[in-house]
Amino acid sequence: MSFPAHITVLYFAAASTTLGITDELVPIPEKGLYLSQLTELLIERHSQSSLNTLRKILDSSQWSVDAEMVGDEDLTKVELKDGMEVAVICPVSGG
Repeated sequence: MSFPAHITVLYFAAASTTLGITDELVPIPEKGLYLSQLTELLIERHSQSSLNTLRKILDSSQWSVDAEMVGDEDLTKVELKDGMEVAVICPVSGG
């Protein structure tokens, strides 16, 4: 029996608070998944959450894949593979 490929998504700060979780396993669709597509997939998975809030958080966040930051210009180049860890890095304010 084969198991579907999946990634682990880690949520911090506002993303974790909005969703009420700190991490989850997300199956990779058969057609594949690029980091640029992850926001829409997560919004679909969490349709019970406040979608406008979640979208704003994800749109303003940065992404890390396997502990390496990914710039906005590279989101379409990073194909997510089985076992990868993706972190949602929300903007933080200092004071």
